[in-house]
Amino acid sequence: MGASLAAPAGRASAWLTPWLAQLPPPAGELAAVQQRGRRALAEQPLPSAREEAWRFTDLSLLAQLPLQLASSAAPLPTLPPAEPDVLRLHLDGCGDPLAGLDLPDGLQPLSAAELAQGLGHTLAATGCEHHWPVELNHATAGRVLALRVASRARVRLELVSTQPAALLPLRVLLVLEEKAQLELSQVLLAQQAGLTSLVLEAHLARSARLEHGLVALGHPDAALLGQIALEQEPESAVALTSVSAGWGLARLEPRLLQVDGQAQSTLRGLQLVDDHQIADTHSHVQFGGPEGQLDQLHKAVAAGQGRSVFNGAVRVPRAAQRTNAAQLSRNLLLSDRARIDTKPELEIVADDVKCAHGATVSSLQTDELFYLQSRGIDADQAAGLLKRAFCEEVLRQLPTPARSSCPLERLLLEAR
Repeated sequence: MGASLAAPAGRASAWLTPWLAQLPPPAGELAAVQQRGRRALAEQPLPSAREEAWRFTDLSLLAQLPLQLASSAAPLPTLPPAEPDVLRLHLDGCGDPLAGLDLPDGLQPLSAAELAQGLGHTLAATGCEHHWPVELNHATAGRVLALRVASRARVRLELVSTQPAALLPLRVLLVLEEKAQLELSQVLLAQQAGLTSLVLEAHLARSARLEHGLVALGHPDAALLGQIALEQEPESAVALTSVSAGWGLARLEPRLLQVDGQAQSTLRGLQLVDDHQIADTHSHVQFGGPEGQLDQLHKAVAAGQGRSVFNGAVRVPRAAQRTNAAQLSRNLLLSDRARIDTKPELEIVADDVKCAHGATVSSLQTDELFYLQSRGIDADQAAGLLKRAFCEEVLRQLPTPARSSCPLERLLLEAR
């Protein structure tokens, strides 16, 4: 079973009302958020192809998935040992990942007052607090991992989640104080039918640094809806690298706001699709002040009858003079039945800027294959080497713990 490109969205919307009625009563620290999210879902229709942001992305797979809330954690797969200075947490949507742990210096849980003040703030600032995937998470997530990285502290954190045959809602809130540094490796795994819903917010104070590597390895009968909202104060730096493969449906939406400009943002993305899989990345970067920098590279590999979608919006208002933004979408089409839709989108009002964007779609180059074969490498190995080189440009940007959970051999199987 895979996501059907032709199925009408109306099929999926029919299940929403009875599904909401079967959810357990709101409870826990996010009870009020759950109530608001359920009211919003009851009033907000499922996104459809009639909406520009969802024109190429069919959500009908959701109606075919087991969407009861996970009541227990799925077993963790065998993972490489955590590095000595890395704190590895298991996020399962059920238990407290911090229970019984001594946190490293500089890392503290947010207080209830800080949580009430900060939760949802960056979603609102980046304009996605009422998006359908976010409201789905609001309606279902009963826990939030809310952490602060203290000023001048350096922390390495790894979050691992395994999707059961159910709905797994994950909520993360991160606050980085002035000059704090956080390396975050996040691994999302699915080996059976189900839905993973991720909402992650991070606020970076002045001169803070965040390196976030997200590896999402799925199953043809599983779906991923991920929202990452980042808010940067001046002189801060974000490096976000995401890799997704194997999902019947995967939709990632990184949204980033440079509050007053003068910040550095680096976005790297790689998605691989085969069979009837759909992978969709919709990114949005807003410059709120002058002298901001953006370096974005998004790559996709589409085989079989897979479909890859990329929409990268960059907004440069009049206040964002001397912005330097570059965006490139590079795509590898391995089948005449696969499809790639790519749309870099640059909106510039400021008149003193250096901005560029571009997109390419190509197949494996005949001359490169011929060169390798002339050196005694057979056709399959030659194709594999070229695909490996294409993927490595993004993979090598992942933090080490995330990279160790993302074997290139598995990714290449997704791009055969």
